[in-house]
Amino acid sequence: MPHPPPHTPPHTPRPSFGIMTAPMQVGYHDVLRVWREADTIPRIEHAWLFDHLMPIGGDPDGPAYEGWTLLAALAARTERLRLGVMVTSNRFRPPAMLAKIATTVDIVSGGRLDFGIGVGSRPDHPLARREYTAHGLPFHDTAHAVGSLAEACTVIRRLWTEEKPFDFHGTHHQLTGAFGNPKPVQRPHPPILIGGRSSATLRIAAEHADLWNIPGGGIDDAVNRSALLDRYCAELGRDPASITRSIHLAVDYDRPETTRDAIAEATDAGFRHIVLGLPAPFPAGVARWTADELIGASAR
Repeated sequence: MPHPPPHTPPHTPRPSFGIMTAPMQVGYHDVLRVWREADTIPRIEHAWLFDHLMPIGGDPDGPAYEGWTLLAALAARTERLRLGVMVTSNRFRPPAMLAKIATTVDIVSGGRLDFGIGVGSRPDHPLARREYTAHGLPFHDTAHAVGSLAEACTVIRRLWTEEKPFDFHGTHHQLTGAFGNPKPVQRPHPPILIGGRSSATLRIAAEHADLWNIPGGGIDDAVNRSALLDRYCAELGRDPASITRSIHLAVDYDRPETTRDAIAEATDAGFRHIVLGLPAPFPAGVARWTADELIGASAR
């Protein structure tokens, strides 16, 4: 039996499809090749990087690129794709600096940025945790990280939209004379995508997100998490349908039918923003293959 959608808007929009190319264990030109190919294929509407400073899979000493720097380079070499980092670790950068970085990418891209952000790496993932000590970054406890994310979303939105300098005196962030100039191309600001599955993150998404992404896992869990987001929206008096539901699905090159089944489950469950994770190494023509064998076949 198909899962019922977590909410039923009056006019259900068609799903949008994108790709994720994790910038680890690959070279810059490998990622650029895939993105430039995808940029010519209308069925692929968005493309994403992740935000890790060291590999979280494969050779732990292999290459990994800084996500926002690479995103800016790809923004300058593409014309159509919406693009973003899925998702930015709020633990890596102060929010005012992140707002400035994101504004720069939105301008470079001509207004194509979707701003993805989350709490940061899971503390139980040893390969994700090590990047903090390796780069001299603090790794605060979960309560601190969640509170910091909530304040960061407020600060970033204000820097993008307010026309006069302001002070911000939060528990985790202190700013004096904060001001963003220039502003992003997109008004009032780039769409905010909040990623994560914890109840604490979902509460923040209910307040701040235009899109919410769950990073894969079973469809039953995704549906339950989406229903919890509905509940938090109701508590805030927000229409749950105003938050687009996004899901990351891993691609299996050898068993495309598995990915097609996962796409069907997700769309049946009300997810309208589908991100297809392409494992490295990226085969030649992988964007066209994705469009024809996964996206196109799912629409038939």
